[in-house]
Amino acid sequence: MTSTRLSAHQLIHLVLDDGSWASWDTAPARRDVSDDYAAQLAAAADKAGTDESVITGEGRLRGRRVALLVGEFGFLAGSIGRDAADRLVAGIERATAEGLPLLAAPISGGTRMQEGTPAFVQMVRISAAIAQHKEAGLPYLVYLRNPTTGGVMASWGSLGHVTVAEPGALTGFLGPRVYEALYGKAFPDDVQTAENLYARGIIDAVLPPEALADIVDRALNILAPRHGISTVAAPAVDEIPDVDTWDAITRSRNPERPGVRRLLKFAATDVVPLNGTGQGEADPGLLIALARFGEAPCVFLGQDRRGQTTDHPMGPGALREARRGMRLAVELGLPLVTVIDTQGAALSKEAEEGGLAGEIARCLADLVTLGAPTLCLMLGEGNGGGALAFLPADRVIAAQHAWLSPLPPEGASAIVHRDVAHAPEMARAQQVHVSGLLERGVVDRIVAEKPDAAEEPETFCRRMGGVLEFELAQLLESGPGSTAARTARYL
Repeated sequence: MTSTRLSAHQLIHLVLDDGSWASWDTAPARRDVSDDYAAQLAAAADKAGTDESVITGEGRLRGRRVALLVGEFGFLAGSIGRDAADRLVAGIERATAEGLPLLAAPISGGTRMQEGTPAFVQMVRISAAIAQHKEAGLPYLVYLRNPTTGGVMASWGSLGHVTVAEPGALTGFLGPRVYEALYGKAFPDDVQTAENLYARGIIDAVLPPEALADIVDRALNILAPRHGISTVAAPAVDEIPDVDTWDAITRSRNPERPGVRRLLKFAATDVVPLNGTGQGEADPGLLIALARFGEAPCVFLGQDRRGQTTDHPMGPGALREARRGMRLAVELGLPLVTVIDTQGAALSKEAEEGGLAGEIARCLADLVTLGAPTLCLMLGEGNGGGALAFLPADRVIAAQHAWLSPLPPEGASAIVHRDVAHAPEMARAQQVHVSGLLERGVVDRIVAEKPDAAEEPETFCRRMGGVLEFELAQLLESGPGSTAARTARYL
């Protein structure tokens, strides 16, 4: 566990610009308080230096106005009663009304037992207020502190667009002391920890308090820019030489070919990596992030060629992660970028039992109907349904040696010729290369490799980044396309 617990005010002063904090709080109503409970509340206020277990207000973070909800563990273990819930709801609603991004830093043992069920049901009001804040397209960022459990973890602690936790923090639904009292045995070690939640794809990062201001600033550079983006000049239209299909396929499989990680490293202005589905799954075959190319923001979903191996190809969990990204794009009003670069989705017992086919279908359905602008980048290999699941978009751009096929050409050859020797012939016959997709209107633009992305990785990535910035700027202006327009390119 973490060795030092910061008070609410210490965390605020660590994160916000000096002298910028302004409280929004009024005195608690204190309804139906017994003499014994009143004495507990008075003692808690003396101990904590606050009049409740949460404080709300606003300040500036790197010059940007933000709203905060901050828990105070010194006040009755950060527990949430009706007055604390009233304060939270009022703070959330004010942030929504004033169009402010909201940073929540809960720390709590959960519902206040002195108030029982009337306090317990406040989870509904708090969750509803956060849902309305997100429906307004405003960012909600969460920093889980040690400990965050019970009804707090199951409401305002688990609804963030981005969720980060303190190292070693106890994070979970049922506190270990309660578990042991109810079941007569200790809760298993290392389950309710920030690090385990990260490993399971439930939270996005584990960071110390000192790093919080930086990640919030980077996230808000993407989610809540201080001004609109500048006009982006159209990039030069590359002259694309004739490319033999099999040569393109061979080049796309080069281990030195840049993938999504180098694309982000060389081409993106800001990147905030996300992690997993938020529901207990993470797949190394997918990279999910918030990113900016130039000034143009997006939710980025990239099939990661480094994360996909023979032992661990891209599975259904990666597609569920992708669908989390799709939801984020809609909630935040950002363009969605999908990147195709895969040897193919997993063919295994686990993939079948994990619903791979259904996840491909749901990705396709979600993308063609998505209420956010969409851009697909065909970066390299495009094998099978796992690749197709990322294709539907308002705009489709492709690297010169990218391709899309229902099966690896060797698999198609095995079906038709009962050998793999005819793979080059099958690839050409099946029209898998992006040059043919451009002619048929499936692809809108091809970006040159000079002569091969593997030979000019940084230059190629920067050239591709310029195209992404331009295309995203256009999409921000035009908004999401219709389902009919998105499917018309496949007629």
